[in-house]
Amino acid sequence: MDADKTQGSEAPKNPEPRRPSRRLVAVALGSVAAGIVIGGAGMHLKMHRHDAGATNAPAGAAARKPLYQCPMHPTITSDHPGDCPICGMKLVLVSSASTDNSAAAKPGARKIALYRSPMDPKQTSPAPRKDEMGMDYVPVYADELAGGAPVQGLATVNIDPARQQLIGLRTAAVTKGPIGATWSTVARIEVNPAGVRKTNVKVDGFVERIYVDFVGQAVRKGQPLFTLYSPSLLSAQNEYLLALQTREALAKGGALSENGETLVASARRRLELWDVPASEIERLARTRQPTKALTMVSPIAGVVTAKNVVQGARVSPGEAPYEITDLNEVWVMADAYETDLARIRVGMKATLTLPAYPNRSFSGRVAFIDPVLDPKTRTTKVHLHFSNSTRELKPEMYGEVALQGTAQEGLRIPADAVIRAGTKDVVFLAHGEGRFEPRVVQLGNKSGAEVEVSSGLEEGQQVVTRANFLVDSESQLRASLSAIGGK
Repeated sequence: MDADKTQGSEAPKNPEPRRPSRRLVAVALGSVAAGIVIGGAGMHLKMHRHDAGATNAPAGAAARKPLYQCPMHPTITSDHPGDCPICGMKLVLVSSASTDNSAAAKPGARKIALYRSPMDPKQTSPAPRKDEMGMDYVPVYADELAGGAPVQGLATVNIDPARQQLIGLRTAAVTKGPIGATWSTVARIEVNPAGVRKTNVKVDGFVERIYVDFVGQAVRKGQPLFTLYSPSLLSAQNEYLLALQTREALAKGGALSENGETLVASARRRLELWDVPASEIERLARTRQPTKALTMVSPIAGVVTAKNVVQGARVSPGEAPYEITDLNEVWVMADAYETDLARIRVGMKATLTLPAYPNRSFSGRVAFIDPVLDPKTRTTKVHLHFSNSTRELKPEMYGEVALQGTAQEGLRIPADAVIRAGTKDVVFLAHGEGRFEPRVVQLGNKSGAEVEVSSGLEEGQQVVTRANFLVDSESQLRASLSAIGGK
């Protein structure tokens, strides 16, 4: 019994092996299949890369490594996919082997040397990227770094069409045509000094009646101004009448008439020297009746510009009761700088425009140029004469006068295209494809909105006329960066 129990309790020496489960078998088979697939794909990819390399090998161009960048932290970049160590966001593919520089592949195309941040030019990148504000880096071409600035302090710039439209950039062609030596400046209308007259009183008297009683009133030649009672004038009238009677008496008595004529001429001359009008003297000789008060008339046609007398006032010799100005011709005074004097000649035609008459212009000529220069303003006065029969040109009006010289053929560009850079005149020449080069030009005569170009440009070239100051600012920045090696 015990032996049988012992034998029954002992384990068999050769136990039957256990069979693997079905799940384990499926996993193993799946691993083998995946290995076969991956190995085949790897072999196929390797052969494909080998073929591609063999195809591109003659070109000698190596594929660029891909560049991945964090969308929130553009300074974080990598050559393989991953996560941003700062925010944990997935890195985004910025450039890869497929983003090859197609422009550089074209024969004769400009080569991009690097990319620069538009906000901080000191930050550069060998590949396209964005800055911290999400703005694209600007490409910098190799010729900009190596070529230097064609104008001292300026460099050639590149502006893509989108930015040109944003800043309102416009260009205009260099044309050939007539250029007139036109010169414009601000002018002021003045009274012609030769047209001013004062009615002086040469005897004592009293004003009995006023005919012209306010300043600004227009008068004609011979129009009565006022009447004057003067004992001296009354005595002179009686002397003239006595001289006439004496001449007649001598003629009847058979005496020489020369003595009588001498007396009449002397008395008449005295009245004339006291400004008694000729019509009043003729009336006195005809009627033989002296008048208590003599009427003083206007010596010229014009406008009363001063009145210094009232009715009943006493006047003394030397006083000027009225001042009358002839405004049929006025002077226009213009200031000319030293640089403009060479273009101004006596007799030049001139055109005057006034804010009061925006749609009209007045014609005149240069009559005189002052020989002395004003030391304070460094200008000299140019006198121009303008006809004013309609009295529309009023003294102290301000306007703009343009002198018209002889036109000549030459190259011309809009005056807005020229930028004054120190002692030089600079324009930005458009070469196409967004490239703008600074160019020093020599200017000649100016005609309205156009200016003559003596040298520096050729007919048909395009120059920047609008937003050129923005182009100039970027050109100065590029030149400064080029001076320190483009860094």
